[in-house]
Amino acid sequence: MAKHRKPSKWKIVLGIVAGVMALVLITGGAFVWSMVKEVDDTVAQVNDNLKISKERKQVETIERKESVSILLLGIDRRGTEQGRSDSIIVLTLNPELDEGAMLSIPRDTMTEIVGKGTRDKINHAYAFGGAEMAMNTVENFLDIPIDYVIETDMEAFSDVVDALGGITVMNKFAFSTEDYTFPVGEVTLDGEAALDYTRMRYNDPNGDFGRQERQRDVVAAIIEKGRTDFSLDKVTALLEVVGDQAKTNIELNEFVSLSTDYMNAFRNASVLRLEGAGGLEGDGIYYWNPESSSLNGVQEELKRLME
Repeated sequence: MAKHRKPSKWKIVLGIVAGVMALVLITGGAFVWSMVKEVDDTVAQVNDNLKISKERKQVETIERKESVSILLLGIDRRGTEQGRSDSIIVLTLNPELDEGAMLSIPRDTMTEIVGKGTRDKINHAYAFGGAEMAMNTVENFLDIPIDYVIETDMEAFSDVVDALGGITVMNKFAFSTEDYTFPVGEVTLDGEAALDYTRMRYNDPNGDFGRQERQRDVVAAIIEKGRTDFSLDKVTALLEVVGDQAKTNIELNEFVSLSTDYMNAFRNASVLRLEGAGGLEGDGIYYWNPESSSLNGVQEELKRLME
C-alpha cells in the first residue's frame, strides 16, 4: 500500500464515499490515494446496480458545472420486495451563485404518478416503477428537472453509522421507541438507534416534518463524522456498504467535481419546507396535500436555483 501521497487526494476520495452513503453526497473528507482504484470499482458497481434508462444515466450536468438537482431516496423494503421510498429528499446546488437548497417531500403527498396514469402517494412511484418513475414523478411535482438519483436501503443507513463508529446529534425533545430512549440534548447513536431516531414520527409534535428534520440532522452528523474522523478500517467498511447497497447514476469524476466545485453551494444550502395538511380520504387512506401557495413558493425558489 502506497504511503507517500498528497493529502489533497485523501480529501477527494472521502468526499466520494461519505457522500454516497450519507445521502447528501458532497461532504469533503479524507482517504488514502492507494484506495482510489477500489473507490473507482465501487462507484462503477453502484452505477451498474441502478436500473434506469440510458438517457437518465448519461447526464453531463456536473461535468458542465451547471446547476444540479439530486434526488435522494431511502428505500424501505422487506426481503426481495420492490419497496417504497420512505425518505424523499431533493438537493439543488448552484455553483455559480454558491447557493443550494434541500427539500424533504412528505412520503404521503398526493400527486400524479407519472407513467402510471393515476394519483397516489408520492412514495408509491418507486414501488410502481423504481427510481426512474420516482424521478419523473418528483420532476412533475416540483416542475424542475431531476438530473441525478441516489437510492439506498434504509438498513444501509444503519450500516453507515456503525461503519463510522457512531454519530452524535442534538435532540430537541425527549421520546422513546420500543427499543430506545432519547433524552433532550446531545445523544450518541449507533446504527440501529439512528434508524429508530429517524423513523419515529407519530409522537413528534411536528409530525412528519419533525421526522424529516431528524433525518437531516442525522445526515449532517454522518457527513461531519466522515469528514473529521476517519481511518483505513472505516474506509474499508464504508466501501463494503456502498458497493452492496447503494445505487446512483453519479460517476466517479462527477463525485470529485461535487466535492470541489459544488462545495460552497452545499455549505450554503437552505432548508425548504412544504406546508399543507393531511387526512383520510374517500378510500379511507391517509394522504397529505400541500398548500398551493406553499408549493408554488418552493417551486419558484428551486427554479431560481436551477436557472
